Amino acid sequence: MFGIVRPCKHRLSEGLRTEWMAHLCGLCLALRGDHGQFARVVTNYDGLLISVLTDAQSGVAAARRRTAGPCPLRGMRTASVAQGEGARLAASVSLVLASAKVRDHIADRDGMLRRRPVAAAARRIAAGWDRAGARTGGTLGFDTAVLVDAVDRQTDVERVAGPGTPLTAVTEPTETATAAAFAHTATLAGKPGNAAPLAEAGRLFGRLAHLLDAVEDRARDAAEGAWNPINATGATRAETRRLCDDAVRGIRLALRDVDFADPRLAHVLLVHELPRAVDRAFGTTTCAHTDAHTEGHADAHAPDNPYQQPHGQPPHGQQPYGQQSPYGQPHHGRPPYGQAPQNLNGPANPYPGSDGGGQVPPGAGGDGWGGDGSGGNSPHPPNQRPPRGLLAGCAAFVGLCCTCQMCCASQYEGPWSRKKREGLCSDCCDACDCCSNCNCDCCNCDGCNCCDCGCDC
Repeated sequence: MFGIVRPCKHRLSEGLRTEWMAHLCGLCLALRGDHGQFARVVTNYDGLLISVLTDAQSGVAAARRRTAGPCPLRGMRTASVAQGEGARLAASVSLVLASAKVRDHIADRDGMLRRRPVAAAARRIAAGWDRAGARTGGTLGFDTAVLVDAVDRQTDVERVAGPGTPLTAVTEPTETATAAAFAHTATLAGKPGNAAPLAEAGRLFGRLAHLLDAVEDRARDAAEGAWNPINATGATRAETRRLCDDAVRGIRLALRDVDFADPRLAHVLLVHELPRAVDRAFGTTTCAHTDAHTEGHADAHAPDNPYQQPHGQPPHGQQPYGQQSPYGQPHHGRPPYGQAPQNLNGPANPYPGSDGGGQVPPGAGGDGWGGDGSGGNSPHPPNQRPPRGLLAGCAAFVGLCCTCQMCCASQYEGPWSRKKREGLCSDCCDACDCCSNCNCDCCNCDGCNCCDCGCDC
């Protein structure tokens, strides 16, 4: 999964997150429907922007949804996914651009592609993707020849590039390809007046994607002796960053001239997420949801904290509210934390279990105070089935692994304990720098929690 627009789930509202996943799954299913199962490997974060832009201009997103069946990458859940011309155009563009990426790796002799048999097989796959993308693009009125031509010219441009060559000369083929793809979304949406500003936004997006990919691969390419535009042209870090920042600003200005019917998701992805992608590539951002970030700023936000510990926790043995705490054992006859009150029913209570321990009165069952209706003798928490045995747990473990639920599901049932657990990727913030206490009212982002908006819309 490649791409530079990777929004953190904490920065998207529930509605926008659902929409983003609808376009991502729609791209994947469009690839499968038109080109077979193997084509789904080219699903990428940037390709879905084509589908997003098409729906944002037409404003008929709800009419272009269907319910897809369970998928391992969704934790075996169904979902509403995008369909129609936008998703198919995204699939066509993704195939051609993935072909370009494969050919680039072949030219750079990366990894296994150093071996001639592997490189030959990769060339055949890339050529097949070119033909498949051309077929789908042709049915949508989009001539993928401009993309294929850009792919072919990229190799020639890299061959003649050297110290002093402007980076924009190296990124020109990618800019031309993405400009054509962005502009065609205006045709699909029936708004030809949007073609010019979208072409400009696409051109700058192509430049940004090419440069950020080079920044992320620069050290590895230098170690492996692979070609990298930054290393080859001798561009400085400051110059590369300036070009990236200029591209981000240019995209923002170009989108102001686009007539959107529903701009929210497109605005979040192309205005708010692109600056974060630049910061992520250059290593100038931190995640607000990691412990290191939280602890590093705890004292800054609370200089008078008497405990000097993260989250305001007191030292061991001290009451968090001082000696006059109304909840302490010496005051009002109440017990300390973690202990159940005693003698709620008086000293003659015949069922000591009814006040938090021991047995429960016969037939009491669930009384609305936390009982599970099991008579108090069940060793398992309420609403949790007994653990599985060794063999049954192993079978469940294999099933969870094969369906990717342990990684991709937001919540799954433990194979042996049956306890609810979160997927390994459920809390991935993707190096975001967001907070959760403000809404971007200035750009109507549906409460995307982007406190560093910085937009003038």
